[in-house]
Amino acid sequence: MAATEGRAAAALLFVAAVMVAQGPLGASGATVHTVGDAKGWTALGKIDYKSWSASEDFQVGDTILFVYNPKFHDVMEVTHADYNACNASAPIHTYKTGNDSYTIQGAGHYYFLCGVPGHCEAGQRVDIRVSNSTADGPSSGPSASPSPSAASARGTKSPTGPTPSANAAAPLLALKGLFALLGFAMAVVAALASC
Repeated sequence: MAATEGRAAAALLFVAAVMVAQGPLGASGATVHTVGDAKGWTALGKIDYKSWSASEDFQVGDTILFVYNPKFHDVMEVTHADYNACNASAPIHTYKTGNDSYTIQGAGHYYFLCGVPGHCEAGQRVDIRVSNSTADGPSSGPSASPSPSAASARGTKSPTGPTPSANAAAPLLALKGLFALLGFAMAVVAALASC
């Protein structure tokens, strides 16, 4: 019996050591910002995206996530002038999946609006301001609205419609690995306890 308990304790110590070696969940420091929080990206409900954006601390490496019904909305990255005019005729990028992520690659302003007629005018637009500093130190990058070619180099996205980025999926993958490891440990302990 003592040998079985010793093996079970050794298995648990092994699992704990592996978990410590992997580090804490989300150690990358990147944050996923869901636009509009639980309400998402919509023209309904009078969501104040300006206030939402001002309440967030956007950093290089963070992900901006737009969650919406693609039957009724889209997301367009636009220039500062097009943002101010609610002009959706010449977007830098257009997203239409309903679960679009944009990984921030540089400091400055990022301008997004819904291209459905009337939605931008109803308030469905957001100005994302990314500071020049990060947890690792200052970042180089524009502080004003970039040209379309500069904006293209700043964010990571798919030309056919973005999918959740690796940064956005990292915490979920870490949890998946943690649960798999926990399940393995429980199986080892159960097997050793039945010996």
